[in-house]
Amino acid sequence: MRLRAAHVRVRVPATSANLGPGFDALGMALGLHDDLGVRALGSSEVRVEVEGEGAGEVPDDERHLVVRALRAALDHVGAPQTGLHLVCRNRIPHGRGLGSSAAAVVAGLLAARGLVGDPEVLGDDDVLALATELEGHPDNAAPALLGGCTLAWSADDGGAVRAVRLPVHADVAPVAIVPPQHLSTHAARGVLPAQVPHADAAWQAGRAGLLVEALGRRPDLLLDATGDRLHQGYRRSVMPESLALVDALRARGVAAVVSGAGPTVLALARRVGAPVEASGSTATGEGVGADVHATDADAAVADAFGGVRAGWRVLRLPVDPEGATVRALLD
Repeated sequence: MRLRAAHVRVRVPATSANLGPGFDALGMALGLHDDLGVRALGSSEVRVEVEGEGAGEVPDDERHLVVRALRAALDHVGAPQTGLHLVCRNRIPHGRGLGSSAAAVVAGLLAARGLVGDPEVLGDDDVLALATELEGHPDNAAPALLGGCTLAWSADDGGAVRAVRLPVHADVAPVAIVPPQHLSTHAARGVLPAQVPHADAAWQAGRAGLLVEALGRRPDLLLDATGDRLHQGYRRSVMPESLALVDALRARGVAAVVSGAGPTVLALARRVGAPVEASGSTATGEGVGADVHATDADAAVADAFGGVRAGWRVLRLPVDPEGATVRALLD
């Protein structure tokens, strides 16, 4: 297998996993993207340039997660390794529960697909399997790859990982409320118990099923459908401000959850009125993307903060229906 392209561009969305009760299974792609240019070099040199999120913090050599994922994909298909020049324009916040590591992994795998030039040898099933191997679980990788809302699972014997897209009602309008502080996924997972009460597990299964219905056809049920007893409460000690915000928003009727491992809070709001400007001129914060609407959570978010957000960003982010993309460049 040889490389057929020397320069590719990859775009990959932010994601929010769990969505409350769908722990390690449900995820949603959001309209906030990292853009990468990846060039194969004739030497063994590796250069990584990062603008935006993670600049000056992430590795700029072989240790960079995009490079590691790309090399794993090339090995998987038997393609030769190569020197690399990456230019990363990152908009997805790091360490905030918005899938930045999954985005990097999927970006590297898709870059390899573009360099090889044959999507059949790195199909979506292959990419999802490799991403899960690198990430440890598929809940962020699946929506980053496929777009929209996804449900991911693995075979009972620990075999193949699979994912399907779920319908999302046009009125669902996610709002990400991003704190200034980071939190590692390892720390967030470290406080979870090895076992939970049977009653909580049964309750959670019902809410997860209800969430699929609420997202697809009944957004009016989102508040009930986003209840959780398996992970968020146990994480209160490592993200008290985030869980306090979740409590405050839910008390005001907003379907708020911890986004992934946190500490970002995600409100699964409903759109109201006409689209708003994407410049961030509205009362609740920055709008990102072309499909940005006022939501029924805006007043509750403003009320919960009491006008003082102390570094928190409020981002209205449409559901990204496309997922990660790659295209070869001719230069």
